[in-house]
Amino acid sequence: MIDKELAAVLDENRAALISSVTRLSDEQSRSRLVPSLTTPIALVKHCAAAERVWFQRTVAGLALENCDGYATGDARSWVVAPHETLTDVLIEFEAAITLSRDIAYGPHSTDKFVHYRRGEVTFYWICLHMIEELARHAGHADILVEQILAGAK
Repeated sequence: MIDKELAAVLDENRAALISSVTRLSDEQSRSRLVPSLTTPIALVKHCAAAERVWFQRTVAGLALENCDGYATGDARSWVVAPHETLTDVLIEFEAAITLSRDIAYGPHSTDKFVHYRRGEVTFYWICLHMIEELARHAGHADILVEQILAGAK
C-alpha cells in the first residue's frame, strides 16, 4: 500500500499542474513559447501518459491496448490533437490519476516491477520518480502560464 505521505505529495504535485493550467483559455494553453512540443496543454497530456506508463503498465502490468489512453513515454505523449480541448485533456489526466490511485493501494514499497526501458525498480522508486516528474512539469507549467498571462495584458 502506498505510503500516505508519498500519496499526499503525488496529489499535491498533480493539483499544482492542474491549478496552473486552468488559469488559461484553451487557445492560451496551446501557446508554444519554446522550440519543443512543451505547451501547457501538452504538459498535462504528457503527465497523463506518465501516470499510465508507471501505474497502469508497470505496476498493474496492463498491456498497452488495455490502458485508458496513450501509455508510452516518447515524443507522441506530448501531442495534443487539434480537436482536444484543455478540458478534454484535464479530464483525461484526472481519469489516469484515479486509476493510478486505485493501483497504488496494492503494492508495498519494496515490491519490484519491470519497466519496459528502465528495468527493475521498486514501487517506492516509482512513487519518487512520479513525484519528480510531476513537480518538474508543474514548475514548467507555472513558468509558461506566467509568461502567457503576462503577454495577454
